Amino acid sequence: MKRLLRYMANYKYHLCLALLLALSSNLFALVGPMLSGKAVNVIAEGKGAVDFGMVWYYAGIMIVFYIVSAVLSYVLSILMLHIAQRLAGRLRKDLFDRLLSLPTGYFDRNQAGDIISRVSYDIDVIATSVSNDFVQVAASVVTVVGSFVMMVVISPKLVLVMFLMIPLSVFYTRYMAKKTRPLFRKRSAKAGELNGMVEELITGQKTIQAYAREKVMTERFDMKNEEAVRAYYDADYYGSIIGPTVNFLNNCSLTVVTVAGAVLYLLKQLLLGDISSFVLYSRKLLGPFNELANIVSEIQSALSAAERVFRVIEEPTETEDVYGAVTLENVKGNVTMKKVCFSYLPEKPVIHDWSMQAKAGELVAIVGPTGAGKTTIINLLMRFYDPQSGEIRVDNYENREITMRSLRASYAMVLQDTWVFEGTVHENIAYGREGAGREEVVAAAKAAGVHEFVKRLPDGYDTVITEDGVNLSKGQKQLLTIARAMLSEAKMLILDEATSNVDTRTELRIREAMLKLMQGKTCFVIAHRLSTIQNADRIIVVNGGKIEESGTHAELMEKQGFYYKLYASQFR
Repeated sequence: MKRLLRYMANYKYHLCLALLLALSSNLFALVGPMLSGKAVNVIAEGKGAVDFGMVWYYAGIMIVFYIVSAVLSYVLSILMLHIAQRLAGRLRKDLFDRLLSLPTGYFDRNQAGDIISRVSYDIDVIATSVSNDFVQVAASVVTVVGSFVMMVVISPKLVLVMFLMIPLSVFYTRYMAKKTRPLFRKRSAKAGELNGMVEELITGQKTIQAYAREKVMTERFDMKNEEAVRAYYDADYYGSIIGPTVNFLNNCSLTVVTVAGAVLYLLKQLLLGDISSFVLYSRKLLGPFNELANIVSEIQSALSAAERVFRVIEEPTETEDVYGAVTLENVKGNVTMKKVCFSYLPEKPVIHDWSMQAKAGELVAIVGPTGAGKTTIINLLMRFYDPQSGEIRVDNYENREITMRSLRASYAMVLQDTWVFEGTVHENIAYGREGAGREEVVAAAKAAGVHEFVKRLPDGYDTVITEDGVNLSKGQKQLLTIARAMLSEAKMLILDEATSNVDTRTELRIREAMLKLMQGKTCFVIAHRLSTIQNADRIIVVNGGKIEESGTHAELMEKQGFYYKLYASQFR
């Protein structure tokens, strides 16, 4: 709640206007019961000669006050809707900015669907609560205070009678609020888990169908869905019984007040119109308690959603640049790793005592069985993770001494998992270098062997690629990402199974183009197809997180060691 209030403070002038509107609207509405009592007194005191002119006078004033109150309430609702949407936009921006600055490890630990749920569903819940519940709470405070003052003026004795019941409602509401909050927290968490599973099922639909695992996945989904339904039911069940129970207690209070008022009237200590006004003010006083009880579930849901959003916003960002960090300029591409050790989990080391050197312009290939630690080396070079010990240097600067932005800008990457965004072919390739012109994009496309298939697209380079490139084959998407990397001016190039999604003929064309474009660049290539790295300046063979052997293709084949066995297994 404190964090939400800090965000709402950014709109303090709008909120002050909202409070003024709420105050004015409810004050106008509070005049009604008083005028109603006066009209009743005119009738009661008339005894056959009722002054209906005064009755209509009071009734007319009541209508005017209620109309003004309704108009102010309408303006207040529009204003709060504006504030809520501005607040939601600011929360989304802050959340998205934080996501961009989080370390890679965060995304390795959390489902994409759950993160999306926080950005969309949870923030929508907060916005809805702010636009509706804040108005009700603000209006309730004014109504309660105003009604209480008018009731004290009319009859302090009846106030004492009525307040015998109110503490019971207050304590019950507080007790239920504490009981339901964990339930709404669980509800938000289960909704995130369900979204995460749905996202996985949609992205893996072809694999599910290919293995005929629809029944198994349906059973898993049913289980997750049942957990979400149960969480929603428990939260909404306990949240929904608060309102009727408080309403019952408040009606009991009104019953006691009515009986006590009748007694005071018989004792001639209270006028009939005053009793009428008092009962109306009682309903106005108790109404906010009923409303608050009814919106407790919505407030609890909003607070649980806010807790999930702020948990991400408070996540520690990537390690900030050290004071005096160097910006890499005129990069040569000399890379050295000395006695590097790393583990994702303390009890499971991945890289052991790793040392290697890549001189400027060299092609270094890293090969080894699956799970040997090849991709981890790339993560360390790019500083997606920092090693627990040892050092990594680029042009004699230790990685931590270099600004993160300039270090990563010095590398161009092509990963096994392709990523294209919704936009034109030109925009996707030009993503590799800001401000790249059409001629440069076409040149990179030709070098990557992608130009011919782009020309066959409906609008050529202006063809819009749909989200995640579903209108392209995997090989075509891979070619686009390779062209993107070729366009980059980075002096170091990382290829992580870059040709894994293309056919052999296309692979040959890409290799020829890469040999030209790799000139003058330090290249790190991870490859399972050992035929693609035979011309590497150095081949590093990794197994179990350690360097098994190192050398050129000819040298390693002559040794007939681990590399020889890998190579022989592919061409036997």
